[in-house]
Amino acid sequence: MTQDDPFGTSRYVYGHSYDHESLAGEVISILKDRQVVGPSGARQIAIDYLVRAVLSDGSFDAALVLEELSTYRLTHDALIDLYIPKAAEYLGAQWMTSDLDFATVTVGSLRLQALLGVAAHGLTRESVDQSNVLHALVIVPDGEQHFLGASVVAAQLRRLGCDVSLSINEATPQILARVEYDQPDMILFSCARAAGLETACGTVTKIREASDMSPVLAIGGAYSGITEQITEQTGVDLVTNTAKDVVGFTTKRKKALARR
Repeated sequence: MTQDDPFGTSRYVYGHSYDHESLAGEVISILKDRQVVGPSGARQIAIDYLVRAVLSDGSFDAALVLEELSTYRLTHDALIDLYIPKAAEYLGAQWMTSDLDFATVTVGSLRLQALLGVAAHGLTRESVDQSNVLHALVIVPDGEQHFLGASVVAAQLRRLGCDVSLSINEATPQILARVEYDQPDMILFSCARAAGLETACGTVTKIREASDMSPVLAIGGAYSGITEQITEQTGVDLVTNTAKDVVGFTTKRKKALARR
């Protein structure tokens, strides 16, 4: 009795006849689409996995998620610099369109924060001359509700060999006391809302008034790119979301001052 050869040149899948070459080509095409790299340099398939993980109804184990992300060949640096911020950006966008409620976004953000902590713990700090370590103060202005961006910047600064302190929702007098006591080389404000930017402006003015030789002052965050001429409005030295920019600026200024 003759039988159909299950290993023949054609297959019947979901109502369509495929030969092996066509089927293989379709699978490869699908895989390529999932591996597409967006304008930011992130692979969408990894972002999708990360978002699903932080929004899942079950328990969340940051170490296990980090292990799974390693199968996408992502370094801890890439997670901190790119994938965690992109996932946070997605959560924020979904909240703005009411596709996710505040509680869900809050839980997702806390899980990203936990993942950031695990990833940052495994970072290798750049080798620096300990006598020239830069001291940074990262500030989340009073009234802000978004802390993840500041934590990402702090992790990036530590990777660059900086000593970092965080100030979250402290009033201006407390911040001024910190600055006077710690004498940081640079202060970075993380602003996600207009109110935070206004608070930062007032704090910048007070810091400038308190010392003739104030630290390098920088502003970043989601709101920093919305207002034009923000440098002039706030009185900061630079506006950037890149920790390396602030470190580079501070290093150049310290060298220039040392030559005087």
